[in-house]
Amino acid sequence: MAAIKFGSHLKELRILLCQTSKSSQGVREFIETQYVPLKLNNPKFPVLIRECSSIEPRLYARYEFGKETSVDLTNLKPNEIMKKVEQLSSYKP
Repeated sequence: MAAIKFGSHLKELRILLCQTSKSSQGVREFIETQYVPLKLNNPKFPVLIRECSSIEPRLYARYEFGKETSVDLTNLKPNEIMKKVEQLSSYKP
């Protein structure tokens, strides 16, 4: 499922989540199941995972020229999060 190959316009993905909240459960599952396949397909691409207590989960994408966008991941399932990653990876600002 994680056969995404990121283009050169995308420079970084950042995933923010809470270690314990129910709203971040899907994000934690996504990281457990999809992080390794993403990195295998994009070995030099930075996928940053930031944990912080009591925050709502978000996915940030940084593009060329410092442009950035984000999407909310609250209460999403791992397959829904993968769709968000695909959307942001194909987005060209």
